[in-house]
Amino acid sequence: MSDITADRAGDRAGDQAGTPAAFSPPARPASYLTAEQGIASWLLTTDHKRIALLYALALTVFFFIGGAGAVAIRLELFTPAQDLMSADAYNRMFTLHGVVMVWFFLVPSIPNTLGNFLLPLMIGAKDLAFPRLNLLSWYVFITAGACLVYALVAGGVDTGWTFYAPYSTTFSNSYVVAAVLAVIAVGFSSIATGVNFIATVHMLRAPGLHWFRLPLLVWAIYGTSLVIVLATPVLTAVLLLIFAERAFDLPVFDAARGGDPLLFQHLFWFYSHPAVYIMILPSFGVISELVTCFARRQVFGYRFMVYAILWIAVIGFTVWGHHMFVSGQSLYASLVFSFLSFVIAVPSAIKVFNWTFTLYRGDIRFDAPMLYAIGFIGLFTIGGLTGLFLASIPIDVHVSDTYYVVAHFHFIMVGGAVSAFYGGLHFWWPKLTGRMAPDRWARFAAILMFFGFSFTFFPMFIMGFLGMPRRYGAYPPEFQVYHVMASCGAVLLAVAYLLPMGYLAWSLIWGKRAGNNPWDATGLEWQTTSPPPRENFHTPPVVETGPYYYHPHGRGPGPRTAETENPQGHET
Repeated sequence: MSDITADRAGDRAGDQAGTPAAFSPPARPASYLTAEQGIASWLLTTDHKRIALLYALALTVFFFIGGAGAVAIRLELFTPAQDLMSADAYNRMFTLHGVVMVWFFLVPSIPNTLGNFLLPLMIGAKDLAFPRLNLLSWYVFITAGACLVYALVAGGVDTGWTFYAPYSTTFSNSYVVAAVLAVIAVGFSSIATGVNFIATVHMLRAPGLHWFRLPLLVWAIYGTSLVIVLATPVLTAVLLLIFAERAFDLPVFDAARGGDPLLFQHLFWFYSHPAVYIMILPSFGVISELVTCFARRQVFGYRFMVYAILWIAVIGFTVWGHHMFVSGQSLYASLVFSFLSFVIAVPSAIKVFNWTFTLYRGDIRFDAPMLYAIGFIGLFTIGGLTGLFLASIPIDVHVSDTYYVVAHFHFIMVGGAVSAFYGGLHFWWPKLTGRMAPDRWARFAAILMFFGFSFTFFPMFIMGFLGMPRRYGAYPPEFQVYHVMASCGAVLLAVAYLLPMGYLAWSLIWGKRAGNNPWDATGLEWQTTSPPPRENFHTPPVVETGPYYYHPHGRGPGPRTAETENPQGHET
């Protein structure tokens, strides 16, 4: 790769010195951003890169909606008395926050944006296997979002994001049906995307790109897609049963008429615990890419990292019962689920161990993406270790439905997943836009996010152990100091989330122009132009080495491809 970079510099110098017109190279194809103009070209596009940006725009809107719910919750909890909104309004507000953030941001955030953009580039493909299905999945997602917005505007939902029966089927008089239909629709969008990703990885890999030459982000997206395709139909089925009970008065979950409300919990958590890995597995892939690039070392234990991803994807289907230790299920079933919940911590520990050893003796560069990666490792480790307490039946019984669970969930899903999303966004921003983000502002935002998040949610562990229940708008005065700390931390966290939106938008116009490979990384996506052309590569790549081809103390030659042999796309 060093020789290739020198050749490129020589080519540029030769071009500047003056190349005879008869021998001037042909113009490069236009980038995907400028290939077609007009709103219609975006709304009807089948280019995976443009669809990724459409998803990013929609997710930003839902992030603001869900964040507004979080702001309202923290403002209410600033004082012990419920003086900002009624108890019913508070129920609707935390339901809004949960439903929007889980299904309309966290689940699709990395797969549908970075995954959609990068997967074909990372395997040397021109597009996804089914481009029209990709566009259809975005329209289904938008339709689902419109249905949810209707439910929120019309009066909201007060069941919590879990839609627990029989409350959601019998007692709630809010807009449950519209919200349930929205989640069902977004599930179909996820399934379509998952099928597309699986087919793409199987069918469209570049010549020479064998399974164990795939980047870890591709493995993570592949594993996530398997979980989506296998688990989401169960969620769809149980939500359809809620719809049937409310719309047609079928006694599915009503115990008074022979129904079984615990059946809902079993079906819901059979999907929703694997959904935790739908949210976090792509983050594992992103962090692996960042750590190896900025440590200038190959990933330690690459095959173990792959097996850990697949282990999580499989075992994740067997641990749902730890959400039901206090529901009255069999003690023997609880013991089995407790054991399996400890077992699934092993592959996550392998990943943290391998990231740490990748950093060991590495030539580490503390650019903004690396700071986000380090923040992710810290927050995810805290979240993972506190999750082990929830796998223990006696402790889980004590802290169930307290703020301890809120803190643990957010350390994993928000602290981890959002840190990885922002880290990946900064890392691949030059490839998306052809511009560099301002590094000083980006470093500041990464550090602020880590401390703001810790200041917001760590006090909740203490509140949970002391017995503060979640989902209460009023609380005993002795908990106020912890809630004030959390609300002040939330202000810092909000600044850390909003700041990148400002300077990234600024960089689109005034940012420094990025080269094709500003980070000196080794993936196939860095062997094409920034931003890429419509069909991703000027010449089809051929892979001859494994991933992360770094020397122990610096960048190695990288994957040898037809694109790097002929980087300008000239005729040879």
